[in-house]
Amino acid sequence: MVRLILYIFLATGIFTPVPPNATADEQYTFTSYKDIDTLFNEKRYTTENWEKGIHEVPRIYLSRIPRNWKDKYVDKISVAHKKLLFFRLLVPGILRCNELILDDRNRLKTIASKASVTNKDLLWLLPLAVKYSVVNEKATTIDRKQLETLIHRVDIIPPSLAMAQAADESGWGTSRFAEQGNSLFGQWTWGGKGIASKGKQIGKGNYKVASFDHPIDSIAAYMLNLNTQHSYADFRNKRAALRRQGKEITGLALVGSMVHYSQHGKTYVHDLENLIHYNHLTTVDGAYLAKGPAIELVPVTETVQK
Repeated sequence: MVRLILYIFLATGIFTPVPPNATADEQYTFTSYKDIDTLFNEKRYTTENWEKGIHEVPRIYLSRIPRNWKDKYVDKISVAHKKLLFFRLLVPGILRCNELILDDRNRLKTIASKASVTNKDLLWLLPLAVKYSVVNEKATTIDRKQLETLIHRVDIIPPSLAMAQAADESGWGTSRFAEQGNSLFGQWTWGGKGIASKGKQIGKGNYKVASFDHPIDSIAAYMLNLNTQHSYADFRNKRAALRRQGKEITGLALVGSMVHYSQHGKTYVHDLENLIHYNHLTTVDGAYLAKGPAIELVPVTETVQK
């Protein structure tokens, strides 16, 4: 799938990784998908509970996509089981990234409600405004209009939309870019860390597919792209309209604005809609993270000693 986005954050240093092991309380190693199933059952992260309406998701963050996921695991399980594992492993990272975005958004709204911005506020605001491409790195202040633009951009991405795009872009986590670089959304880079494409280069420059230290970094970068790039202004405007109307921000409500994410345009949007409908992803838009410990899920051959 060819990307039509300009991915620059890794190259400029604006993007800050969100490694799960930075805040992990526990580490859980696994040798096969059966170990993962066991952990999910222990945490009551099951289909049965989901169907009962229990949409609480444990804080389980995959350290990296196993390099033998495609060859060792996928061929040994059913398609339904593969998809279920992929989505369950993906959801905690998506919800965590949205949680961090909402923390920033709530602080922004508190600052915006004040009569004036304090120096302490400004010290926090400016790096965020640079990250979201509202001001440049030389800025020393931020005006009211720029603050409103920042609030407009700092907002969540519907989990169902992120899940559908990750499944489509990474081939359910089996793509070469996912395996080698934890890349779930097919983002391009012209100067950052990446993996060269074996296919025909499209557009100008010798781009690569961006690679990441952890899958959650790929999720965070994808969300930052949707929240900053000009191609997704319609997405942000429609999301803001939902906010004003007091409506839920869902994947189905916003998927139509992904027409510029792929060279396939409306066909790509139609594929995403089918993924959301067929896999019943709309319920995930109402999911939330549990208050329990953060667990780093590590392939046994890649265990990080602490």
